[in-house]
Amino acid sequence: MNPDNPFCGKSVAVTGKLDNYTRDGIQARLRELGARPVSVVSKRTDYLILGKRPGNKLVKALSLGIAVLSEQEFEDMVSQSKGSEAGDRSAASLYMQQGSRL
Repeated sequence: MNPDNPFCGKSVAVTGKLDNYTRDGIQARLRELGARPVSVVSKRTDYLILGKRPGNKLVKALSLGIAVLSEQEFEDMVSQSKGSEAGDRSAASLYMQQGSRL
């Protein structure tokens, strides 16, 4: 576990189907990074990882101002030794701009 990674000590939820992880797999990966996987989005959630066909977690995260990451953004942040705090909601913005419906 690298304490310099941006997920160390953070609460992270996942919504939708991920391309490269099963639900158990992403939870295990988050634990390896020192994050706390959570199943419910709340004001204490730091990040939401967005997969295909997300559910109501996305709506809740946006209403609470939680950083929303695509699976690729998550991977990019992990690969950086000293990642910055992302969360410009670009994954959510792209999803909504494509006309996808929840």
